[in-house]
Amino acid sequence: MTQQERPTILVVDDTPDNLTLLADLLGGECRVKLANGGARALALAQREPPDLVLLDVMMPGMDGFEVCRQLKAHEATRDVPVIFLTALGQAEDETRGFELGAVDFITKPISPPVVQARVKTQLQVKAWRDSLSRRNAGLQAQLLERMNQVERLRDATLHVMVSLAEFRDEDTGNHIKRTQEYVRVLAEYVRAHPEGCEEATGLDDHAIELMAKSAPLHDIGKIAIPDHILLKPGKLDAAEFEQMKGHSVHGWEILRRAAQRMAGDSDVLLYAMQIARHHHERWDGGGYPDRLAGRGIPLAARLMAVADVYDALTTRRPYKEPFPHARAMAIILDGRGSHFDPQLIDALLACEPRFVEIASTWRD
Repeated sequence: MTQQERPTILVVDDTPDNLTLLADLLGGECRVKLANGGARALALAQREPPDLVLLDVMMPGMDGFEVCRQLKAHEATRDVPVIFLTALGQAEDETRGFELGAVDFITKPISPPVVQARVKTQLQVKAWRDSLSRRNAGLQAQLLERMNQVERLRDATLHVMVSLAEFRDEDTGNHIKRTQEYVRVLAEYVRAHPEGCEEATGLDDHAIELMAKSAPLHDIGKIAIPDHILLKPGKLDAAEFEQMKGHSVHGWEILRRAAQRMAGDSDVLLYAMQIARHHHERWDGGGYPDRLAGRGIPLAARLMAVADVYDALTTRRPYKEPFPHARAMAIILDGRGSHFDPQLIDALLACEPRFVEIASTWRD
């Protein structure tokens, strides 16, 4: 064992003879550092935390109890075991020492075999504890990396699914990115202004992030719509529109099956399923596919409805030219309380500059 590999013991005693005795006794197997007072001991321990401290109790100035208290108060030395060296024999003294965090007491005058045996025991315990701590840290790092891998896989899977929808509906351009950011902005506003919205209590950072990640999947069901309907340059007739409306249920079914396969991790698609199925529902119950009304429509879908319609109005589509922002806002405001959740229209008005900024940043 090299000098650096040997455990380090800090011996603290105000009597030089005791320091010499313990240095000679323990120096063969350990690196021994000596301190003749509490302040010196704390300085040495903070500079390089030892593996064990042998600490005299009765010292002038700062006694051993105070040294131990300060060692346990600092993160770098709080786990270093402390053995008290003392001539005190009262039970209350030992009780106080153990309450401060000491692991053992050795009474003076010391017995060399006793000191060696107890030091060896505590060093072994410290070595085992350090080994376990390193192993736990390694396992924790591995677990974190696995969790990051799972998260990256989830994001990649969502990206592939979104790409499928984009591939079938090329004219939407940056529609997916814009609507994702619109949903995020509205959700953050509702969280900051929860008055009248019971669902706002569940809008923590994680929930909002999942909603934003789920928003691009709102039209995933369009992969099941025939090209002659999906890409028709003109207005759909009644029969075609009925087929187009089916994309909401198709999307929900695709995501539901994916969620089933994900078993315990299916919550990651919960908002995606809500958004895909219900983003065409109306506040007054006149939407599709389930004719839900009011707060019976999931919040994520109500958010998506505002984001989706605003983007559809302000961008070019196969069947229309883009409307100016002011006209789009007028149309949406006209739907307050009929098509849209009134509270979310208030949120849209409050966030109007951010919507304009997002539309400009992610312009087609």
